[in-house]
Amino acid sequence: MGLHFTNALLGLNYMRICPHIRGMPNVPLLARSLEERRLPLGGWSFLNSSQTSVEATSLAAMALSSEPSDARGSGIEQLLRLQRRDGGWPAFLGDSEGSWTTALALCALNEMTDFAAAREKAFHWLIAERGREANWFWRWKFKTADRTVSFDPDKYGWPWISGSVSWVIPTAFSIIAIKQFTVCNRSEASEKRIHLGVDMLLDRACIDGGWNSGNSVVYGVPLRAHVEATAIALLALQDEPRSELTQRSLVWLKKEADSVDSVSSLAWCILSLFVYQESVEALKNRLAKIMGDGCEVRNNATLATALLALKCGEMIHPFVVLR
Repeated sequence: MGLHFTNALLGLNYMRICPHIRGMPNVPLLARSLEERRLPLGGWSFLNSSQTSVEATSLAAMALSSEPSDARGSGIEQLLRLQRRDGGWPAFLGDSEGSWTTALALCALNEMTDFAAAREKAFHWLIAERGREANWFWRWKFKTADRTVSFDPDKYGWPWISGSVSWVIPTAFSIIAIKQFTVCNRSEASEKRIHLGVDMLLDRACIDGGWNSGNSVVYGVPLRAHVEATAIALLALQDEPRSELTQRSLVWLKKEADSVDSVSSLAWCILSLFVYQESVEALKNRLAKIMGDGCEVRNNATLATALLALKCGEMIHPFVVLR
C-alpha cells in the first residue's frame, strides 16, 4: 500500500473520529495570498527577496497540494531544478552545498507518485549525510576534551549544513522523509539510519520533556525545551513505541500550546498534536484568528506552515508516517 493511499486513509479516519472538523473560513484567502507570493521562477522566498528558499518552496508546495491552481506544480518544478547532482538540495538558490532542506523537499515529493528518480537520489543523499559526530575524531573530542555539552556522540543525526554537528530539527525532518520514502521498501541501511537518528533524538531530550534546538545540558545546566523543536521531534517519533519520554514531551507540548501566540510555533503544535490524535480544533480556531487575512505574516514559510495546520483533517498530512 503506497504512502499516498495510506495518507488518504488516515485523513478519512480522522474525519470519522472528529466529524466536527470544518474548514477555517480564511483558508481560501490565505491560499490565494500564498499563491500570489510565488516568484516568477515558480518557487517562494522567505520574505520579499527574489532568492528562492527551498524551505519556503517545499512547505508552500505541500500547503497548496489540494488547491486547483498550478502554483503547486510550478513550485515542484522549481524544486526539481534546484536539486543538486548528488541528490541534495541547497538552502537557497545559488548556494553551493546541500543542506537539511533535502528532507523537506523529499517530504514534498513523497506526496506524489512520480519523480521517482529525484526522490531516490534525495533518499541516498540523506542516508549518506550525518553530523560531524560520525567522525571518530569528533566523537573522541566530545567524549574527552569538549565536556561543555552533555550528550552521547555515538548517537548522531543530521546537520543543518554538511560538515556541522547534528541538530534536532534537521534530524527529525530527515527521519520523517526516510520513513515516508521507505514505507513499502525498507532496507537494512535505511532502518539502521532511522534508528540511529531516533536514538540521537531520545538522547538529546530535555530533562523535563521536549527538545530544544540541540543539546539538553550545557555547562551542567539543563536547558528548557523549545516549542517548535519539540513539535517536530514528536512528528519524527509518531510511529515509535510510546515511551515515557514521548508521553512526557507530548504533555509538555499540549500545555505550551494553550498559551503560545507565535504563528509558526502554534502551527507546528497543531501539526504534531494532530498525528497523536489530540484535539486541535481550539488551537486551529485561535490560529485562524491570529492569522486573519495573512497580510501581517510576511515570512512565506510561516504562512505555508499555518495553512497546513489550518487544513489538518481536510487534506493529506504531509508529515504523517505509517509503517
